[in-house]
Amino acid sequence: MMRTGKRTMLRGALAGSDGFTLIEALFATLLMSVILAALAAITAQWLPNWNHGVTKLQRGELLALGLDRITDDLGVAEFVTAGVASPAPMFDGGQLAVTFVRTTLAPNAVAGLELVRIAEVNDEHGPVLTRSTAPLPMSAGDWAGGDGPVFTNPVTIVRAPFRVSFSYAGADRLWRDTWRDEEMLPHAVRVQLRDSVTSTVLAFSTATLVHAELPARCAFAKTVVECPGLAGDQSNSGSASGIVPAGGKY
Repeated sequence: MMRTGKRTMLRGALAGSDGFTLIEALFATLLMSVILAALAAITAQWLPNWNHGVTKLQRGELLALGLDRITDDLGVAEFVTAGVASPAPMFDGGQLAVTFVRTTLAPNAVAGLELVRIAEVNDEHGPVLTRSTAPLPMSAGDWAGGDGPVFTNPVTIVRAPFRVSFSYAGADRLWRDTWRDEEMLPHAVRVQLRDSVTSTVLAFSTATLVHAELPARCAFAKTVVECPGLAGDQSNSGSASGIVPAGGKY
């Protein structure tokens, strides 16, 4: 009888403590609301910064790829003239555009040479730098006469808020804004990246060497006078290019 009474009392005590009271349920709901509100406030402040950081990182990666494309193209510019009567290579460089000859890059294109033009154009979002190509001109008239080459297949390389400007250096190692009608290709091309709003030169700016500075026939020349562009500098350019001055010996 004693054990039965104790069991009955224990069951009664446990039955009285089953579940939550209304006050406890309201307090738990209020606490959960406060926690959710705090999480929402933190997320609202953190998520835009996260998105901004990701966007900035992606923009930086695309910008680096674009600059690599520019320097890779300019580094392999070929010394190709528009004909025997035109000793100057087909290279036209300005501050906002540069046109040159390089080997065909498209994977499905026939192996050969093509004209490449990297130039700034305007679209609905502002100035953008594009890369386009054209067939190699067969004569000086096709290169400079009439409307000139017809460039197609434009590909955007750099977008706003960035702008790209070019400058060129020859054997004197002095940068200049243009390179036109020269007997040699530039030794180097500088690619300056600027903020389109403040015009500040950014750290992404770079430069590249042009590997082919002389025409292919200079490899077989025995004197400087046989190679265009070197006759005016027999002492420096001739020795640097492996060609001896007129009258000299190997």
